[in-house]
Amino acid sequence: MSSVEFKNVYMKYAGAGDYSLEDISFSVNKGETVGIIGSTGCGKTTLVSLIPGFYPAAEGEVLVDGKNVTEYDPEVLKNKVGFCFQHYYMFKGTILENVAFGNPAATEEDIKEALKLAQGLDFVMEKREGLYDRVSEKGTNLSGGQKQRLMIARALVRKPEILILDDSSSALDYATDRRLREALKALKDMTVFIVSQRTASVLHADKILVLEDGKLVGVGTHEELLKNNSVYREIYESCTKEQ
Repeated sequence: MSSVEFKNVYMKYAGAGDYSLEDISFSVNKGETVGIIGSTGCGKTTLVSLIPGFYPAAEGEVLVDGKNVTEYDPEVLKNKVGFCFQHYYMFKGTILENVAFGNPAATEEDIKEALKLAQGLDFVMEKREGLYDRVSEKGTNLSGGQKQRLMIARALVRKPEILILDDSSSALDYATDRRLREALKALKDMTVFIVSQRTASVLHADKILVLEDGKLVGVGTHEELLKNNSVYREIYESCTKEQ
């Protein structure tokens, strides 16, 4: 597992006039679960994309285990971080092949273990061919929740030190989402980032980062933020009404 630290980080996309992130600073200890919450377009995906070095920071430092991500060999950093995107990519083939895309060296038992953690093993084994059941192009023969669980398993099968779930449980019902979070929380050897727009997905995190317009406007536990942070409280109340 790995620690992560942002030191006065600014981020601007090429050709953009404004910063997407401004003066972001926080630290995450090894094995912690971190929630990142905020409205659409506030910079959540941009922030987590800096951890595996998808984009360089314009200013400041992003550190993994105390080392600037720009100093890592790209393959070494890639192997440390498992990233599950908002938009899943599924190809025509078996379920096993789609999950093993995250780690071609994975055994069948590795695949099952990852699926179990991702809360997807039960529905897979109920299929006629189990792991060898066919997935159509873009996964059109699967529900949104099933596809998300397979994509989470694809990230988990790599056994990364840092797992980033970027709004990748939005299609799960609340009970499945809760079981997923509990399973991930039990993994003591993995640092987990959960990006979401709903507070239910992050309220049990060790710490929650609240973003607004590219700025970090709150850091704390659910209870602390509910008491002291108006932006978080507004998001929480809005999500509660939706539920």
